[in-house]
Amino acid sequence: MTIPTVQLNDGYDIPQLGYGVFRVPAGDTERAVSEALEVGYRHIDTAAIYGNEEGVGAAIANSGIPRRELFVTTKLWNDRHDGNDPHDAIRESLDRLGLERVDLYLIHWPTPAKDNYLHAWEQLIELRAAGLTRSIGVSNFLVPHLERIVAATGVVPAVDQIELHPAHQQRDVTDWAAAQDVRIEAWGPLGQGKYDLFGIPAVREAASAHQKSPAQVVLRWHLQKGNIVFPKSVRRERLEENIDVFDFELSDAELRAIDALDPGDGTGRVSSHPDEVN
Repeated sequence: MTIPTVQLNDGYDIPQLGYGVFRVPAGDTERAVSEALEVGYRHIDTAAIYGNEEGVGAAIANSGIPRRELFVTTKLWNDRHDGNDPHDAIRESLDRLGLERVDLYLIHWPTPAKDNYLHAWEQLIELRAAGLTRSIGVSNFLVPHLERIVAATGVVPAVDQIELHPAHQQRDVTDWAAAQDVRIEAWGPLGQGKYDLFGIPAVREAASAHQKSPAQVVLRWHLQKGNIVFPKSVRRERLEENIDVFDFELSDAELRAIDALDPGDGTGRVSSHPDEVN
C-alpha cells in the first residue's frame, strides 16, 4: 500500500492519509498505533493534550520501521504559549515520543482571548531553526489569526489543521490557504458521528455506485479536494477500511453533490468555535 504524499510549502512531503489518535485512551494507544503501522499507515497525528504520546512513541520504537519512513505530528497546548514555554513543551513531547524531532509541530488553538498566539508562532519558528521540528503549522486558526501571524513574521504555516467535513467546509479558510500555499488538514473528517452523514443521499448513492462504504466515500472526497486526513479508529477492520480508498474516484457530479452539503452559514460545525477556546 503506497499512500500518496502532498508537498508542503517548505518543500517537505506529507502522507495525505494518516492515523489520528485523538481520544484514543493511553492504554490502547501502543496497540492501536502498532496495528495502524502494520496496516500501512506512516503518518501519525497526536498532541500533548491527548495524553498518549508515550504510546505513540512505544509503537514507533517497536515497529522496526525506519524513522525516515514515518511522519509524526504533535501539538503545543493552549497553556504553553508564553515565554520560553514552547521550547520546554516540545522537548517534553519529544521525550515522551522517544524522538529527536517531529516532522510537524502545530499550535493547537489560537486562544485569541489570551492574545499570545503570535508569540507562540515566533517560538515555533525558533523551534524549526533549532531542528526540533522539520515543519511548523497551526490548528484551528481562522483567517484573521492566519493573516496576523504572516504579516508579523513573514512566515507562512505549512498547514492549518481545522474541523472540516461535508457539513462544515470552512471555505473562507480553505480559500485563503489555497492562495497562500498552505495545506489543509481536516480533523473530524467524518463529522465525529454527530450527524447522519452516512445517511445523506449524496453520500449513500456514491457508496452504492462504487461499492464502497459511506465512510470511504467521504474520505475519498477529502482526498480529491486535496485535504490531508487522519481518521481515528481503534478497530483494525476500520483501519483497513479507511486506508482502502485509493482504487476508485468520485465523479465531478458526486464531488459537487457532497460539496453542496455545507449550508455555508457555519451551522454545520460540530465542535468548538476557535474564538471560544482559550
